[in-house]
Amino acid sequence: MVDILHRIGITSPVAEVYTALTTVEGLSGWWTTRTHGEGDELGGVLRFRFDSGGFDMKVLELHPGKRVLWEVVEGPEEWIGTHVSWDLDQVDDYTVVLFKHEGWKEPVEFMHHCSTKWAVFLMSLKSLVETGKGASDPHDVKIGNWD
Repeated sequence: MVDILHRIGITSPVAEVYTALTTVEGLSGWWTTRTHGEGDELGGVLRFRFDSGGFDMKVLELHPGKRVLWEVVEGPEEWIGTHVSWDLDQVDDYTVVLFKHEGWKEPVEFMHHCSTKWAVFLMSLKSLVETGKGASDPHDVKIGNWD
């Protein structure tokens, strides 16, 4: 198994980052404007849609200000059964986000694309929380044929 790993520091209280990861409004502000579902309740399903397709994530863990964990239940074959986690920590003026998209069976070309796109969207999350304006799909940076 292989994983996508990223770390980002966001100048804000951890509660603001947690809200951006667990509410439809927050998720729509940094990932895709076509976000629906229940991100703030265990067992809830979040539906994220893009022109190229979409993903459904089941909420497995919610630890306010500390951790969010999703399981991919619908989407591209490579994503099904993988887990997306967000571990949060307040360090001085920063919320440190340790991001993982874990459980990929192998490092296929699509994984390389997804790693770059996760980085793009993490920068969008940072922008949303710090400035109030993210760059969610369809306004994100496009990097190739899977966008």
